[in-house]
Amino acid sequence: MVGQQHIIGPGKPLRRALDNGGIYSCIFWGPPGVGKTTLAQIFSHTLKTPFFKLSAINAGVKDVREVIEKAQKTKFMGSGGSAILFIDEIHRFNKGQQDALLGAVEQGIITLIGATTENPSFEINAALLSRCEVFVLESLKLNDLKQLVLNACKTDVQLLQKNITIKEWDALVGISGGDGRKLLNALEIIVNFKGGKQITITNKLVEDAVQKKLALFDKGGEQHYDIISAFIKSIRGSDPNAAVYYLARMIEGGQDPKFIARRLLISASEDIGMANPNALLLANAGFEAVNNIGYPECRIVLSQITIYLATSPKSNASYMAINKAQSHIKQTGDLSIPLSLRNAPTKLMKDLDYGKGYKYAHDYPNNFAQQEFLPIEISNSVYYEPGDNPPELKIKERLKSLWKDKYGY
Repeated sequence: MVGQQHIIGPGKPLRRALDNGGIYSCIFWGPPGVGKTTLAQIFSHTLKTPFFKLSAINAGVKDVREVIEKAQKTKFMGSGGSAILFIDEIHRFNKGQQDALLGAVEQGIITLIGATTENPSFEINAALLSRCEVFVLESLKLNDLKQLVLNACKTDVQLLQKNITIKEWDALVGISGGDGRKLLNALEIIVNFKGGKQITITNKLVEDAVQKKLALFDKGGEQHYDIISAFIKSIRGSDPNAAVYYLARMIEGGQDPKFIARRLLISASEDIGMANPNALLLANAGFEAVNNIGYPECRIVLSQITIYLATSPKSNASYMAINKAQSHIKQTGDLSIPLSLRNAPTKLMKDLDYGKGYKYAHDYPNNFAQQEFLPIEISNSVYYEPGDNPPELKIKERLKSLWKDKYGY
């Protein structure tokens, strides 16, 4: 095992557990290709316990129950500790599938090890998460990646038949993005591309061999952030063609569709907002549809939402409003709520003038009565400034007619 010394090095939590002859249910959270599956297999081999593996992409509740039944039989037959059930991409399991694991984990029938590239706080049920320890795995460092390649050259049956010299590392390591699996795939492609027994790996050879053969999207590396950034900026810039292109890059790279749908939800409020309030409704409906149907069909839903948002009028007024309000609160602290706006459920509160002077808007013409809602110290503060687009220009006119010159509309 290369890398991850912060959790498996001498004296670290997982090493101590192994040295003591036991392991507990845990979640490995980290980018692709950093050793999550390998680590789980090492535990099983070291502890000599049965090992079962499921992929959340194609496994259902029936599969989970079958594995639990098998694990229960191995425990009954005295095979040692609890069988390890490794679930790859556990974040793709829905609530029902995750709930099916709870009883077996609680009873010690299985030791659950889940692997995820997504934040467990958002993707794993609280009940299941509370029964697991979360370990964060990191992208492999430069020395880790080099060691991985050298190990492969010394142990892989096919590579042992070659005389491989690595003259330059930059391109080979750089294309991996810290993903060991991607690095080894690249090494295989380079060796097959070059052919022969004598192979000297240089930056140019890597570029020639790998440039057109490895996916240009890495869910865990730097390019992950570059592509999602380009995707959102294309939507913000009202370019549906560029937006769909970057969407396709993410889909082809295997990005979790819920991650994309979440970013679209954020964009619907941050970049479109009150210029087209329906954008948020469509994005939310799209998120639910993506969650319900998954790949491959949900790519159509993602494309529709992307194009809708990219072609919508834009406004960041709502986004700027909450930023301004939060910044103002940090400067002024928790100011007193005006007495007229306070609830008065008791006689004492009424005696203290709680609620006194409040005007119930529906008792007045046009359901509006001008009164002070902000704390007196910041009266007339403006946070929402309508954008320069038809829907918000109408909002601006309405606010101006209601509030006259109070807020400067």
